Amino acid sequence: MTQTRRSTEPLALADALASFTDHWSPRIVAAVNDYDVRVAKVEGEHVWHVHDDTDEFFLVLDGELHIGLRESAGERTVVLPRGSVFTVPRGTYHRPHAPAPTALLLFEPTGTLTVGDRHEEVPDHVDVTTGRALDRVSEAGGKLEG
Repeated sequence: MTQTRRSTEPLALADALASFTDHWSPRIVAAVNDYDVRVAKVEGEHVWHVHDDTDEFFLVLDGELHIGLRESAGERTVVLPRGSVFTVPRGTYHRPHAPAPTALLLFEPTGTLTVGDRHEEVPDHVDVTTGRALDRVSEAGGKLEG
């Protein structure tokens, strides 16, 4: 299991995002109780998936995120511009899509897979993970060596 980042010092999200280039491969930047706070860079389509037992919270830091939803009334897409938040309710099939490079902040229970509990075939560009450790970034700013 990935070690959750706990710190008593602030961390600049811009520095955290600058420390990696992978899309659809979230990094854990903090923990709140039993939840991971993750940042991710995304572009293109993710995969249709569902989290059976947890909601999924999205905050768009930069760019624009589209989330396809399969609901009892049918399919719809919500569009989240920069600064928008949205929570996908547990048990709802959804597929995030970013038409251009986008940065996200997510809240998910520690150990939650990026592809949920049930999903379609996972393409190579989607990282199946419970969140990766953040590269060493100093709280004062900048990447640390080592």
